[in-house]
Amino acid sequence: MSTLPARTRPLTLKVNGRSHGPIDVPEDMMLVDVLHEYLGLTGTRFACGQGECRACTVIVDDAHGTREMRSCITGAHYFADKPIRTVEGHARRDESGRIVELSPVQQTFLDHFSFQCGYCTPGFVNAATVLLEKLAKAPVAKARVEATILEALDPHLCRCTGYVRYFEAVKELVLKTPGLVREDAP
Repeated sequence: MSTLPARTRPLTLKVNGRSHGPIDVPEDMMLVDVLHEYLGLTGTRFACGQGECRACTVIVDDAHGTREMRSCITGAHYFADKPIRTVEGHARRDESGRIVELSPVQQTFLDHFSFQCGYCTPGFVNAATVLLEKLAKAPVAKARVEATILEALDPHLCRCTGYVRYFEAVKELVLKTPGLVREDAP
């Protein structure tokens, strides 16, 4: 039995505002593995490995807009030249890299004790962040707030079943953040 070395290609990634590379990455390697093994960014979780649970979700900001992408089923080379945000990129840091302030989503999850084991939390943080950014551009009618949050968070799985706390945290944040909700009917 022979084993052939994986074919590699140079890849440059822009993650959390910082450029990485070019680095030689196997052509079939998933982004989550590159984040962990090459960049030392382990906040993005590998869980189901099939894109079902969404613990591996990252945020992509490109010409198609801001959106969630599942990094366990999407090859790393797809992300070449696309700005990516991982959970490590949400908090504000000082010059030394020390966290000085959590993002509003992170803070509200803490305030609501939203997570238990925390394995799914990076995916929920990214989903809620994308939702808030979309609502800032297109506010939702107050009557549709709960349905909108459900649509955004529903694809994410929490094995500890902490859904209610995630939902309540995001609902409070949406309702108290100016400009995300319209008072008119849907």
